Amino acid sequence: MKYRLIYCTFLIYLSSFSQKGVQSRQPNVILILTDDQGIGELGAHGNPWIQTPNIDKFYGNAVRLTDFHVNPVCTPTRAAIMTGRYPINNGAWATYKGRDALSQGALTMAKLFQTNGYKTGIFGKWHLGDNYPVRPTDMGFDMAVHHKAGGVGELSDYWGNTYFNDTYYVNNEPKEFKGYCTDVWFEEAMKFIENHKARPFFIYLPTNAPHSPFYVEKKYAAPYQPLKGSDILNPEFYGMITNIDENFGTLEKFLKKNKIADNTILIFMTDNGTSDGISKDGTLGYNHGFRGKKNDRTEGGHRVPFFIRWKDGDIKGGWNIDEETAHIDLLPTLANLCGISIPKERRLDGLDLSPLLLKKQTELEERTIFIHSRQDWRQPLDVENTCIIKDQWRLINGTELYHIEKDRMQLNNLAKEHPRVVDQLLKENAAFLKKAKKNDTYSEFPAAIIGNADQQEIKLTIQHAIGDDLAIWKSEQVAAGKKNQNNTHALEIEREGHYRISCRRWPKENPGRIWGVPEKNPKNWFTYKAISPEKVRIRIANQILEKKISREDEAIDFSVYLEKGKTFLVNDFIEGERTYGVYYTYLSPIEDKPANQ
Repeated sequence: MKYRLIYCTFLIYLSSFSQKGVQSRQPNVILILTDDQGIGELGAHGNPWIQTPNIDKFYGNAVRLTDFHVNPVCTPTRAAIMTGRYPINNGAWATYKGRDALSQGALTMAKLFQTNGYKTGIFGKWHLGDNYPVRPTDMGFDMAVHHKAGGVGELSDYWGNTYFNDTYYVNNEPKEFKGYCTDVWFEEAMKFIENHKARPFFIYLPTNAPHSPFYVEKKYAAPYQPLKGSDILNPEFYGMITNIDENFGTLEKFLKKNKIADNTILIFMTDNGTSDGISKDGTLGYNHGFRGKKNDRTEGGHRVPFFIRWKDGDIKGGWNIDEETAHIDLLPTLANLCGISIPKERRLDGLDLSPLLLKKQTELEERTIFIHSRQDWRQPLDVENTCIIKDQWRLINGTELYHIEKDRMQLNNLAKEHPRVVDQLLKENAAFLKKAKKNDTYSEFPAAIIGNADQQEIKLTIQHAIGDDLAIWKSEQVAAGKKNQNNTHALEIEREGHYRISCRRWPKENPGRIWGVPEKNPKNWFTYKAISPEKVRIRIANQILEKKISREDEAIDFSVYLEKGKTFLVNDFIEGERTYGVYYTYLSPIEDKPANQ
């Protein structure tokens, strides 16, 4: 009996030790970020039409940050999430024109997890740089399955992608996939988990849906067709969200089946206000009682859903945190929850929210949240197109003051009644900007690096070119021969030597003559129209070179010698008296100096 008692005591001890060992393992993290889904596109938020049963169920068990803010467009939000710094401090404040890439040397959430023993993967939309040194694999991801630029099928993405049976990039190499894009992202994420569940993992799952174009299987849009033109605007948009919800439910079941759901921090959020869920005047659709949508500085443009659950960490239960929180808070919060230290030299703009999530405190320290972004290569303006958030106050464009709790639709401008509040917020904004303007990222362009072994060939497109014209960003615009004068790209030459600069009308995966159209029309997707430039001209590092175009040319190649350092490449097609930006440019090192430069 005595020995049996000792044996039982030993078993209890072993069991206790085992449980502590399991609980002491760092949690997994899965961050799901949808694209252009507003705060009103969830059943849990009161939308009377949309079908999101799985996310609604998650909402019921999660902790909800009810006053959570991002930027009104996608790249700045993603940059802030990844770095814990405002877009004005990380260099990525626009969605094109050379300002949709992180600045070199940024510390990302992925790199932080990777260097602390996590396996890291991204599945979906990156939109923080297509070239070295800011591709996902350069910034901390062990596995990257993603499309390029801002959306599937955009001109910088693999030509011919249509959301179905597309070619995406797997650790920077193109690979064909079967199925719908959102299904692919979730399926690949689950494969990654299956292969790496023995150790902690960080998964960033940013879907491109429900961003336009609005393509989805008919079965998902069908339930909303009877409402078209009356209560909702776009059945396909709603159908894309319902497809996301279905995939979310599949992921939840997968985590439970693999017995890793409880020790996984699971987050659902969106990147900005709705793009197509409400009409411009707000009379159609559902927006959770707010005014504004994507691109707007009113609440509907930047307040988004944010739900988080970690059962083993006691972050659960279906309750709300009403403090003002923001995208910049994710990195410090997740780092603390996972027991990861942030290097002291890395200054972050965000706050650690874990004391709120763990119920160790009920309020954050007083602060002001700044929303600055600009769809241009130039820096964000001081007060124009901004929103400054403090407590329940919202100061828009420096002149419109709203109390969001009393005026959810922001219809009553209180600036004249509360001049002291306006003055105080403007002073805080001025101090914030003064500090930001001292950073190199404020004035220097994010540059693609050429001459590095990690990427032998750099692809530049007119979508990312710096210039003052309206951006060209759709493949169909290129197919139709749309022209603009955006023609400048920031480069850094890492290794001195000879380089080939190849200017093209069409991307390499869809080749065709400069004066003609491609022989192939992938998926019979576009109507093609020829252009007829006579010459190509490039300017780079104090060199100006020009060549004529002949009938059979698919590319015009230039050989240049470049010294180490930063420079700009300016490249144009010349057609009569008109010049316009080259659509696709490829740069690669060459070993020997050519006979004719």
